[in-house]
Amino acid sequence: MEQYYPILNRCALFRGIEECNYNHLINCLGAKIKNYDEEEYLFFAGDKISQVGVVLSGRVEILKENLAGNKHIIAILDPSNLFAEGIVCTVSRMSPVTVQAMEATRIMMIPYERIIKSCGMSCSYHIGLIQNMMMVLGEKNVNLNWKLELLTLKGMREKLASYLLKTSLEKGSNTFQIPLNRTELADFLNVSRTSMCRELTRMKNEGLIDLYGRSFKILNKERLAECLE
Repeated sequence: MEQYYPILNRCALFRGIEECNYNHLINCLGAKIKNYDEEEYLFFAGDKISQVGVVLSGRVEILKENLAGNKHIIAILDPSNLFAEGIVCTVSRMSPVTVQAMEATRIMMIPYERIIKSCGMSCSYHIGLIQNMMMVLGEKNVNLNWKLELLTLKGMREKLASYLLKTSLEKGSNTFQIPLNRTELADFLNVSRTSMCRELTRMKNEGLIDLYGRSFKILNKERLAECLE
């Protein structure tokens, strides 16, 4: 596990906990490592979930399928990202989403009950883990509210501007890379890929942004923000 300590150090669940305590804490939590192949499903919508997952390597996507069978990307998770924390805190623990590995992926699975209940030693870092779990849930609620607002935006440019501005804020720079390719980005925004690519080209020609592959640069943040007014 030592090779993944730098990953855990970036995970919100382990915020403020020193690496020297990881080994004891992981054993205390009864965490298990699981490997998944590309396109393998971790679990499906409707499954009962009792564990929280931390991505150690690879990438996974959170999917929502409508009645017509069309899949919509809710989120793409990279190493250090946490998932299922909102599901295990519900009464039913029934997953409303499907989680799938996008490539060969390694996940650390942690039983939820081990997180919310302090161990017999009442170690301070375990108490910190419980506090972190509460903050993670709050942050997840904020992100879900933003995603809901994003999906309610009607215009293509509005959706792109909202996504790019939020990503720029999170990265702390006007130049950044996104984790999604064009198809994944269109699925995430719930728009047509062809129409989205045309709009990105127009935004580039108008001097709002520059882009190459997954790399973006916001050239005029004020004008981009005006797209949301």
